[in-house]
This record gives sequence, C-alpha cells and structure tokens, in this order.
Amino acid sequence: MDVQIPKSNKKRIVVVGGGFGGLTLINKLDSKYFQIVLVDRNNYHQFQPLLYQVASSGLEQGSISFPFRKHFHKKKNFYFRLADVKEIDSKSNQIKTSIGNIGYDYLVLAAGTTTNFFGNKEIEEQALPMKTVEEALELKNTLLTNLEKALDCSDVETRKELLNIVIVGAGATGVEIAGALSEMRRYIIPKDYPDLKKNNLNIYLIEGSNKVLGNLSEESSANALKALKKMGVNVILNKRVTAYKDNKVIMDDESFIATKTLVWVSGVASQHFEGLPDEVVGHAGRLLVNEYNQLQNSSNIFVLGDLCLQYEKSYPKGHPQVAPVAIQQGKLLASNLKKLEKGEALKPFKYFNQGTLATIGRNKAVADIKSLRLHGFIAWMVWMLVHLRSILGVRNKLTVLFDWIWNYLTYDQSMRFIIYVKPNKKK
Repeated sequence: MDVQIPKSNKKRIVVVGGGFGGLTLINKLDSKYFQIVLVDRNNYHQFQPLLYQVASSGLEQGSISFPFRKHFHKKKNFYFRLADVKEIDSKSNQIKTSIGNIGYDYLVLAAGTTTNFFGNKEIEEQALPMKTVEEALELKNTLLTNLEKALDCSDVETRKELLNIVIVGAGATGVEIAGALSEMRRYIIPKDYPDLKKNNLNIYLIEGSNKVLGNLSEESSANALKALKKMGVNVILNKRVTAYKDNKVIMDDESFIATKTLVWVSGVASQHFEGLPDEVVGHAGRLLVNEYNQLQNSSNIFVLGDLCLQYEKSYPKGHPQVAPVAIQQGKLLASNLKKLEKGEALKPFKYFNQGTLATIGRNKAVADIKSLRLHGFIAWMVWMLVHLRSILGVRNKLTVLFDWIWNYLTYDQSMRFIIYVKPNKKK
C-alpha cells in the first residue's frame, strides 16, 4: 500500500527524522524545486540538549518541543507523515513505513541515534536512558516516586536503594543531570521533604575513562570535575559498569552500588534501517558517506548528523555527534541538492567547530571556544544564550527564559509532577 501524497511535477525529497539536521535541511530547501516529505515517529521536534531539565523538573516538556506541522505550516509543497521507517528499498526508490510505502527521488536519512547499551540486555531492560521526551518524563517520575516511597520505607537497605541515584556516562548529559540533581538535593528536598534528610540522597557518576567531559580540553574537564565534587556528586572514574542485578550496579572491579535508579547515558548507537547493505555501515552503526553526505555507492541517498560517518582531515575518526555538525550539514545539503538539479559541481562539507559547552549547575559551566577556555558564571551565561537561541518558537524561548529566571531567583524548580499515562486499551 502506498501512502497518499499528492503527485507533483517536482522531484520528491523524503527526509527521515526531524532532528537538527533534518529540520535545518527542510528550512533551507527551496519549495520551487522540490516536493518535501518529512517522516518521523513523533509529530514534534524535541530539543535534546535540555531533556535533562525536564527530567529534573526544571522545564515542562512542551517548552522544548515544537510540532512539525506548526513549524512548517507556511512552507509550500511540504507534507508530514507520522510513521516508523521499516525498510529502505533503494532499487525501487521507496521506503517501507508503518503506514505504507513512500517513493522518493532523493532520500535523506537524519534519524539520529538511540541509546547504546553495548549488548547488555539486562541493563537495557532496567536502566533509564534519556534520549527522548518520553524517557526524560519517565526518569522524572521515577526520581519523584522514589522520594515519596523513601519517606515511608522502614527497611534500611531498601531505603538506601531508593535514595541512591547512579548515572553511568560522564559526557555532557551525564554531567548535566548529575549537577541538576545535586541542586535539587540542596534546594528542593529541604522544602518538599522536610522529614527526609537531604544528605541521605546520594548521587553517583560513573565513567569508564579517566576524565569527565571527554570531548573537552583537560582544563575544562578538570574544572567540571572540581565543580561536581564541590556539589557533592560522587564521581567514579576508570570503572565500567558490567551488570545490574538485584538492584545493584556492578562494576568491573566487582564493587557495587545499591540503587533502584540507574540512569544510562553512556553512549549512542545509530538508528538501524533494513535494506541497506552491510558495507555502508561503519562504527556504532553509523552510515558511511562521502564529502557531500552521499551514502557510499549511492547517488540519491544522503545521510545527516549523528547517523552519518564522514571523514575529513581534521576529523580522521569522523565528526563528533553533536547538533552543530548536523545543522551545518543540513544547510550545505540544501544548497547541494539544488546544485545537483542544475548540474553544477557540489560543494564538499567541512565542519566549522564553533566551540563546545557543558553546564554543571547554577553559575557553573565550562566552554571551549577555539583557544579560549571559560568556566564559571561567564561560561554559564554563554551556555544559556546559545541554547536559548536554538530553541524553536518565540513562545518556547520566552517560556524557557521565564522558567530559568524564576528558578534562579527562587531556587525552586516548580514542575514536580508525577504523571503516569495509562495505555489506551481501546482498539
């Protein structure tokens, strides 16, 4: 069955995934030349860098999400379809989705990544990842529910498990959620749970390498580690988590931490698509592309952002899986697709690294901007301005800014709701 999309005399570009790369590409594509179809399993774009603030009750999920249809309602020749992509049939130029088949002239894969559990099914089934709005809400519900349970728990060991939070992976997400929870412990628990001593809540951050924020400079990493320790986060370096059994996080030296809350942000793996040959799949499932973001051995399939593995002289192991790479690739691909239609020479992609940022907490952040190393309040302000500017929608920008100002002045993160949505049993 084919998905019903109006026929057009213009060539059709099907974009799979409305993340930073896909969204930027569609924004820049000229509707005079192409019919554009966006396929995504969600009907909204989610601003992933701020998911940790949803998980820690600092922001509402609606503040960092924006509906695709609303964003593109003025764009001509644009169509959105809510679907999962099951298979790519490159011979017939079709994608097979959960709602039917969609033909394409050009296909752009920009579906991003998912959490990498490194084949550990036990951890995958029990740990809490944080790659989507739904996962951030689940983590928030778990954290708040465990605090409520701890109040009336008489068993010492069970109470300890409820009040120990273990975060695996000290990249930006791990550091940010650890910092946010530490501030929650300091400012929120004494007010919301006066009969629960704040010092009973223990936050552990485990990293397999010898530094936190491994993609930042040694100086910035050291400043981040110092800030985390000062905030009372128990940072454990050079240890890998091997198992999670009986509410115990077990490390490679056989030491363990008892907990009912295991947050897994230790790596990512690319989304998988059936139908693509094995030879185009590289490390961690990333798809091999040339300097024009064309899939290896393909003329009309392109890959953007975290999903692609693209080499250049400055990045012999591939580009970092961060939003600026996807955004820059999306802008260039929009131009190159137009050039392709005109028979003009394509421009190769070259990543311009504008800097790397990470926040740890209130007035605490680190930034590597070229040779400049910032930390503390100035880096925190830079981090806020960069992220605020990147959020979609004027209303969302204002809502986030207001919540940040409110949280800063009152020391109060006010989105502390436990809301579980029951599955819809109606057919």
